[in-house]
Amino acid sequence: MSHRPLLRAAASVAALLLAVSAQAAEKPATVHPKLWPAAKSPIGLDPVIEKRITDMLARMTVEEKVGQVIQPEWKSIKPEEVTQYHIGSIENGGGAVPNGNKHATVKDWVDLIEPYYQASVAPGQKVTIPLIWASDAVHGHNNVYGATLFPHNIGLGAAHDPDLLKRIGEATAAEVRSTGMDWSFAPTIAVARDDRWGRTYESYSEDPAITRQYAAAMVSGIQGAGATFLDDHHVIATAKHFLGDGSTDGGRDQGNSTVSEADLARLHGAAYADAINAGTQSVMASYNSWHGTKMHGNKALLTDVLKGRMGFDGFIMGDWLAHAQIPGCSNSDCAPAFNAGLDIFNAPQDWKPLYANLVREVKDGTIPKARLDDAVRRILRVKFRLKVFDQPSPANRPETFKPIGTPEHRAIAREAVAKSLVLLKNNGVLPLKAGARVLIAGDGADNIAMQSGGWTLSWQGADNTNADFPGATSIYEGLKAQIEASGGQALYSPDGTGPQKPDVAIVIFGETPYAEFMGDQSDVALHHDNSESLELIKKLKAQGIPVVAVMMSGRPLYVNPQINAADAFVAAWLPGSEGEGVADVLTGKRDFSGKLSFSWPKRPDQTPLNVGDKDYAPQFAYGFGLSYAAPAETPQLPEVADTTKYGEKNVYLSKGTFWNGYKLTLSDNAQHRMDYVGSQATLYGTAALTVSPETDGAVKAVWNGKARAALEVGADAPSDIAREANGAMMIALSIRVNATPSAEVRLGVGSASVPVTGWLKNASTSYATLAVPLSCFKAQNLAATPTVARIETAGALDISVSDIRLTETRPGASCPAE
Repeated sequence: MSHRPLLRAAASVAALLLAVSAQAAEKPATVHPKLWPAAKSPIGLDPVIEKRITDMLARMTVEEKVGQVIQPEWKSIKPEEVTQYHIGSIENGGGAVPNGNKHATVKDWVDLIEPYYQASVAPGQKVTIPLIWASDAVHGHNNVYGATLFPHNIGLGAAHDPDLLKRIGEATAAEVRSTGMDWSFAPTIAVARDDRWGRTYESYSEDPAITRQYAAAMVSGIQGAGATFLDDHHVIATAKHFLGDGSTDGGRDQGNSTVSEADLARLHGAAYADAINAGTQSVMASYNSWHGTKMHGNKALLTDVLKGRMGFDGFIMGDWLAHAQIPGCSNSDCAPAFNAGLDIFNAPQDWKPLYANLVREVKDGTIPKARLDDAVRRILRVKFRLKVFDQPSPANRPETFKPIGTPEHRAIAREAVAKSLVLLKNNGVLPLKAGARVLIAGDGADNIAMQSGGWTLSWQGADNTNADFPGATSIYEGLKAQIEASGGQALYSPDGTGPQKPDVAIVIFGETPYAEFMGDQSDVALHHDNSESLELIKKLKAQGIPVVAVMMSGRPLYVNPQINAADAFVAAWLPGSEGEGVADVLTGKRDFSGKLSFSWPKRPDQTPLNVGDKDYAPQFAYGFGLSYAAPAETPQLPEVADTTKYGEKNVYLSKGTFWNGYKLTLSDNAQHRMDYVGSQATLYGTAALTVSPETDGAVKAVWNGKARAALEVGADAPSDIAREANGAMMIALSIRVNATPSAEVRLGVGSASVPVTGWLKNASTSYATLAVPLSCFKAQNLAATPTVARIETAGALDISVSDIRLTETRPGASCPAE
């Protein structure tokens, strides 16, 4: 994510962070095992299993062992290559669905997995080791069409119900089993301490006490416990991401944490002890650094603390190509991560050269053979505990092909939705009265994709419609059924217009889906649909209509204007597939019971904001939540005038505003430069480029063809977009071509550029998106690039640009040919 000016948190918090950072710069972080909680798996080592493993290791070649420590994504490997390379596990990443069809059935999934499994047990091998399959089942079996989608973790944290978490884990495991899979990359037990972080919704709470309870409950639910441990109904759980992913400076995903070791252990490490005590068999290492050292290369934490002090006897799984972020490493070569304690490389691509390099490094002594044997022992130990050596193939297991999205599982999800809702304001309008005429409005009202958020049928979850969720219920559908059952009338109008005046209106709005660093922000204001939702609430209020505001979001947000304008305000988080759970509470079938597991800000810049902080002054404190049984008036809240200056970190230009400290600069090959400040500007000297504002908020740029000139977007400090360039993101510009180019035009990022002349010549006269993968510009240091976008030509050109941002890479996207 780009370096850009950040709004400051409270002065005392900022001063504390600066002091910690300065101390970290002076003294390298060290590890003192006694600061860390001790733990012990309840499973214990089975002497019979350990002897079998020892015998197997003695018969295995280096090549066979290395195959066990590499996990490709299925799209990059053929079944026959599983046999050839002795691969031990495979995953399906977000959106990696059978035949590219996100509507793939349970049978389609089993038909995909079965040949890979059969290849792992093909006859003729000296040592036969069955393959296991992993998936990101993080809020239900969310990659699979028709699965039950539970609220994301932030909502579950507000429910304060560990037993509910265990039941959610059991239901998720059953649906994972039904598709022939063995392993879930869940639960996430991060403690998010800065809500600008794009993965805040994957955290149960800012308070480690909740996360500790939930870690144990979810692991027990996913894996089973006692007699049910890893039986036919359960799968491997993964506690993630070790360690401190929720503590990075500025809330930057995959960033650097400078917290003290004591806080790292107390706030962020404690839940791992609970997960281990509950028997978790897998722990996933984190992308982030601690005091500048990447977790995937931190031997002191992976080996000395996790495997030593905490007694973890399962395996440590890598995150998606995260080993490549270690200095000196690449996607295909990283002995330091393995020597630090990583047991399985997450290598969706480049796994073949990684395999070759690992074999070479074991044979030449770069990786000790004992380290390889330890990793393989841990993998085999978990496979024996899972009983894969004794089970039939995925297609022939007793729980495979069982129905998913069952009424029983959806009932649990509906209960979870109801328990997760937090009532922040209710000035007498809720519960809805029986027989009322109710207007249901807002872009989130009939929007199951928005309810479900990221990690839903795809990585970002942003390309879904209601048709992608069979059996699910939108909030509107849930309300309509219950309002009409009570003798009332439900009126649906996204923009709030209609021929009949309602007795009450419900406006449902919030954040659109995102995942990981795509959700990083520079503040904690609502940016998507902020003005639209406020205007809608005010329009309805001006007509004398009481308004209930329901906000869906992945973090607590500054929305004081919406709270003030509405008569009631509900934080619904990201509820998932069962919108009826919202209706259950708004209609009074259930009372509100949710309590904030995150502190709620009173200003856009008020983060980090955590209970226990010095000068703690939230808008709504940790643990707050009204109910029908305990009503209270919410007073008028203070409002901040401008919430548009900062926001989504991947947005540079939107609706005529340059965000996050970015600006537009005009330049030419005669070294003339000038900043565009919102009014017409012509580059002095050559006058080769003129930029002016459009009435629609776009920026119009006209090159006269008399000299080479460039339109550049950058910030005062160099931007760091190296992470985004690792195959995940594209630079996307919304452009209208007013006059086609007379000469070559190049789109640049930093010092690299690609030709886009053909695209511009073929573009229509309406706005279209020009998008190029950031990986096309990687022949430079993208961790410190002066510009994030540059359009350059020596010819004549006339275009209008309305939006510049980073977006998720599209399937099949490639670099323009020279």
